[in-house]
Amino acid sequence: MSSSDSLPALKTVERLLRETTERIAAECGQPTSAAPQWSDSHWCIAQAVAAIHGVSPLLSRRLPWCGPHAWQQFLSEQWQQTFTRQRALAGLIARIDAQARDVGFPITALKGAALHELSIYQPGMRPMADLDLLVHDHDAAATVTVLEGLGYQEIYRTRRERVFQPHAYRHGASFGESAQHALKVELHTRIAERLPIREVDITDMVLPRRGNAGIQHYDSLAALMTHLLLHAAGNIRCRAMRLIHLNDIGALAARLSSDDWWDVLGDRSAHWWAYPPLALTARYFPSAVPSDVLSRASAACPSRLRRIVQQQRLSDVSMSHLWMEFCPGIEWCGSIQEKLRFIGARVFPDAGTRAEIRINEATSDWTTNSSWTRLSRPRRMLRWALSRTPRVTTMWSVREAWRQGGRSHRSMQSASLTR
Repeated sequence: MSSSDSLPALKTVERLLRETTERIAAECGQPTSAAPQWSDSHWCIAQAVAAIHGVSPLLSRRLPWCGPHAWQQFLSEQWQQTFTRQRALAGLIARIDAQARDVGFPITALKGAALHELSIYQPGMRPMADLDLLVHDHDAAATVTVLEGLGYQEIYRTRRERVFQPHAYRHGASFGESAQHALKVELHTRIAERLPIREVDITDMVLPRRGNAGIQHYDSLAALMTHLLLHAAGNIRCRAMRLIHLNDIGALAARLSSDDWWDVLGDRSAHWWAYPPLALTARYFPSAVPSDVLSRASAACPSRLRRIVQQQRLSDVSMSHLWMEFCPGIEWCGSIQEKLRFIGARVFPDAGTRAEIRINEATSDWTTNSSWTRLSRPRRMLRWALSRTPRVTTMWSVREAWRQGGRSHRSMQSASLTR
């Protein structure tokens, strides 16, 4: 790294992001015996990539090789932070479970909590940013009462969820996983994704069963896999896919029977959106998805989307993709009419979408010192039209990793001088 610790040109950042993302994804699926022959800049950006994709603690236990000291220290610290946070989350789940049993209503603990319950991951291996809960609509008020009794307050709501955090928590930005982050709870009454205009709703498949109070998990492995695939499809569409979610799919796939896969894929083209996440998983975890499952999913996927997906890499459909797009995932539209509606929604977002944008910018770490959040909608559109604009979220992670890498580099230089 240079003595000034200044970031390289954006074109170089783009290349480093792509190269490190693809190598880390390949190592996650099929670890090699030798460390990459990377420059200091590569290793620094690799920390940003590992944090963005939520795989730092997983890599700390999965990689058979050792990188530079700063890299190994980063992975080890991320594992410890994730382990500590996971123990706190387990305690929170137990308290919510006890309260819900006393009141007498069921709750489905979603995604990460269910994967931990199945021992897909050992403690400390998979980060959980939040605890996602699904309840019947008429149990929402009771759930809020339970959360408030545990010291939680609602901080905002969107069309997808209501978000709660502890009363005493004070927001502070930190890079990667941190046990100091608030243990937030996201409360859902529906599970649905817009892809990007058509809404896919799988709520009935994952709602908790009546009659069994307390924390429940999915009624079947097929229901869990369906939710993972739909969540991944939504993230691929908006260029926010994470490697840890592909690892989730690949790890769970090993436990599904042929009957389970039949339930996941449905009849004919019912789950047309399942192929993109399955294809991306199969690219990096080649033995995870049975070939007949991939063929059935491919046949149900619209042909144009299928062709595009077959060319995409993780670095194309994740936060490793550096540049903002005005209509990300427009290839998911099934007709000209849908494309026009999508473009119209981007040019003239409705009140709910504008409110969600403001909430996201007000509650995210990456808004720190960001000039983008201070721009009006017309000025943002002008920037989109006249220049390639880097994604603020991605650049925040890159800058934090670069800053920490520079600090580590200076520390090592100082240590060598005092020997």
